[in-house]
Amino acid sequence: MKLSAVRTLFLGIFLVMSFASVAQDEDSMIEETLLEEKTEDKKFDPKEMIMHHVKDAYGFHIIDIGENKYSIPLPVILWTDNGLTTFLSSEFHHDYDGKVVVEKNGGKFVNYHEKVYQLDAGAETLQLGEDGYPVNAAKPLDISVTKNVFMMWVSVLVLFLIFIGAARKYKKSENFIPKGIASFVEPLVLFIRDDIAIPMIGEKKYKRFMPYLLTIFFFIWLNNIFGLIPIVNGANLSGNIAFTMTLAVFTFIITTFSGNKSYWKHIFWMPGVPVPMKIFLMPIEIVGMFTKPISLMIRLFANITAGHIIILALMSLVFIFQTVAIAPVSVAFSLFIILIEIVVTAIQAYIFTILSALYFGMATEEHEHH
Repeated sequence: MKLSAVRTLFLGIFLVMSFASVAQDEDSMIEETLLEEKTEDKKFDPKEMIMHHVKDAYGFHIIDIGENKYSIPLPVILWTDNGLTTFLSSEFHHDYDGKVVVEKNGGKFVNYHEKVYQLDAGAETLQLGEDGYPVNAAKPLDISVTKNVFMMWVSVLVLFLIFIGAARKYKKSENFIPKGIASFVEPLVLFIRDDIAIPMIGEKKYKRFMPYLLTIFFFIWLNNIFGLIPIVNGANLSGNIAFTMTLAVFTFIITTFSGNKSYWKHIFWMPGVPVPMKIFLMPIEIVGMFTKPISLMIRLFANITAGHIIILALMSLVFIFQTVAIAPVSVAFSLFIILIEIVVTAIQAYIFTILSALYFGMATEEHEHH
């Protein structure tokens, strides 16, 4: 009963925080839009607003109060012709249109659509071509700590604390009875072992893949949850195509190097079929090797990003119809999508993990041909 009450309380707090995130974002959007209308007669562009909130940034935007914008800056780290250049993102003064020029280490830098550009020698302001891209600036080597990078470090630290804490609970307990955080972690570990690894890979070979499967499951799930927490303010790592691509590449590398003789034989020279069919199937199987990680990458990225886009699109209805009367409907539907997103965070981690295990099982399976 106590454990059930704790879980219910945690869920209630999570829903309240999610609702607060919707309300906070909407209030911030209302204030931001009204301020824009006062300063310049600019029509609200939902696409621009949505893309601005979805993509990565150089700081955590918290809230706007009147003309004051509050955010948590992060370090901008660039490698230019003059060497290493560092400064805080707050020096851009919340400018994303390339109007504020930051002079550091003999160079001039601007933030244009969350991309840092270095102005050419002699240039004072950023100039754009007909295609909307800078014509008098270039991108330096950017190794900045963006909000996605920062949250990735946070998630790694949290996972270390969770599993080290769980391991200590096992050491202290008698008969290895899980207590505390270990009682939460153990069922998930057993689920991944008994319902994913063993059925997909087999009892003889699943153990060597368990560390990777556990890592990607908890890593993806935790970062998906972070993307729904208000203070993180949209720092959703799984909504970054570079992040999902990296995970997919790891799965591809492990699958490739784990492949046995039978696996490669089925790809390059399919046994049991006529020679003309072997020649026909070989390029298809080779293409299939690369489409599997690509599908992993796109599936995770698209599903997580789509949820955020839908929520922001629902919020945009207030400004599209230009009435606050639709705000309750907008918030209600946004909250409903957030409830779905809570489930999706775990589902997407599960799908990525089970498909990775499936590919490992295909690579290590022993085929018998008669």
